[in-house]
Amino acid sequence: MAGRILLIDDDDSLRRVTEYNLVAAGFEVTTAASGKEGLAGFAEYEPDLVVTDVELGDMNGLELLAGFKKSNPDVPVIVITAYGTIDMAVKAMAQGAFNFITKPFDREALRMSCRKALELTTLKSQKRQLVEEVDRLSGVEGMETANSAMAELLDTAMRVAESEATVLISGESGTGKELLARLIHRRSARRDGPMVAVNCAAIPDNLIESELFGHVKGAFTGAVASRKGRFQSARDGTIFLDEIGELKLDMQAKLLRAIQEKEVEPVGSDKIEKVDIRVIAATNRNLKELVDAGEFREDLYYRLSVIPLHLPALRDRPEDIKTLARHFLKKLGAPDSVRFSTAALARLRDYDWPGNIRELQNAVERGFILRRGEEITPDVLGLKNETAQAGEAGEKGFLDFSIPDEGISLEEVEKSLIRKALEKSNGNRSEAARLLKVPRHVLIYRLEKFDL
Repeated sequence: MAGRILLIDDDDSLRRVTEYNLVAAGFEVTTAASGKEGLAGFAEYEPDLVVTDVELGDMNGLELLAGFKKSNPDVPVIVITAYGTIDMAVKAMAQGAFNFITKPFDREALRMSCRKALELTTLKSQKRQLVEEVDRLSGVEGMETANSAMAELLDTAMRVAESEATVLISGESGTGKELLARLIHRRSARRDGPMVAVNCAAIPDNLIESELFGHVKGAFTGAVASRKGRFQSARDGTIFLDEIGELKLDMQAKLLRAIQEKEVEPVGSDKIEKVDIRVIAATNRNLKELVDAGEFREDLYYRLSVIPLHLPALRDRPEDIKTLARHFLKKLGAPDSVRFSTAALARLRDYDWPGNIRELQNAVERGFILRRGEEITPDVLGLKNETAQAGEAGEKGFLDFSIPDEGISLEEVEKSLIRKALEKSNGNRSEAARLLKVPRHVLIYRLEKFDL
């Protein structure tokens, strides 16, 4: 694989021989006889790879490596070392060098190391391009907005992305909290690392610790093999903890330690594992209210909300509805001739959107599939007027009942309504909360209170 190599060595003879061998292998090579010349050549030549002796007359390899990494951290560096300076080469590896080769070295070994370094650079570049294309197609790049509050939030998010600060994203279900978390990750220095998403509400309480921190073989019944947790999987990247407000207090304490110390202890193990990760959390509940109620640790709340970001509900940014609807239509691969009717756009604008952006996306997809011809009309969007629904419910006698002479328990009425809402929503708690016109966390509190 061809590539531009900057070769730095203060030994004239060895530098000429090495240059000859690399050119013979098909590489384009420029040389420097000192560290100072190397730094100047790095800025002017913009190489794909640097090969440098670890001991130069005017500076050592660590100083040189630091200069390269500060200027362009994506360029790999291979250090050449004599037997007596291997310790320095190991330190260089710890500070980001790609590889080190000891003198006297086989010319084919150097060529192979150069090829591998350049292949890695190419793969990283291709991955970055692929991520950018996926972002474009998936809409991560399409979070532009005409709403001032949303615009201010995105501006803050982009500035925060460049830091290592912990971020807490709040907002109703369906507002795009994970989408925003992924955008922050893509703009961070950890973009080449993994982005691991965990839905804390979807994992049973007795498995959450193992899921997050891993376990060793035999730690509990069914642990037939050791398994790493999500924190270990997110090493050098970002972990996204969705629905963080659903964690129990005992797990919150363990999570706090993991975030503060950047270390975890797998279930059944007495060994501590260091994990270099960034934490982004999200919730559709009011964590401050949970803190006041004693249901969420105050220290964890403040540790998570170093940078709080609140996503507005879709009904609070009506100016974006038309743009988002057309974006989702394009994402479905709709031809340019497919369009929303004036009446359909009016229905989208006037609807309350309790399910937020997720519900809008579903409505657009439904309309695209069920349309008759090239125009999407209101009747195929599947959106019902909430006021009309409430009137129909009253006419059907949904709340029309008599109080018996002996009286009736308000608690039993409440239980009955909650059961009906859960049945109607097929057990979806967010949808049941919408039907009952209460926040989701209020419904969950009632479920726990009534042991439903």
